Amino acid sequence: MELRVLKYFLMVAQEGNITNAAARLHIGQPTLSRQLKELEQELGQKIFVRQAHGIRLTGEGQLLRQYAQEIAAISDKIDHDFTALRTKPLGDIYVGASTWAWFLAYG
Repeated sequence: MELRVLKYFLMVAQEGNITNAAARLHIGQPTLSRQLKELEQELGQKIFVRQAHGIRLTGEGQLLRQYAQEIAAISDKIDHDFTALRTKPLGDIYVGASTWAWFLAYG
């Protein structure tokens, strides 16, 4: 199961429509439909009920949405934290001085 596909699933669950979700994700509707079908096959569960004007989540789909939201939140936190690591210096800074330098300056 790929994180990317879970994010696709979340967008479809949010939109309630595969075509609208595909447009928001900037991917083709057939590609998105295939990814969702493969996700259902991988899980061995139906996660959507396809209707004439959209889709709705099954009970299994609602459970998957809860887990997928947690996974996506953790992924976003990892990205945020690692970005912060690249922009903030880490570690200890040690400053040394001798009494002789102080005497010369203020002596």
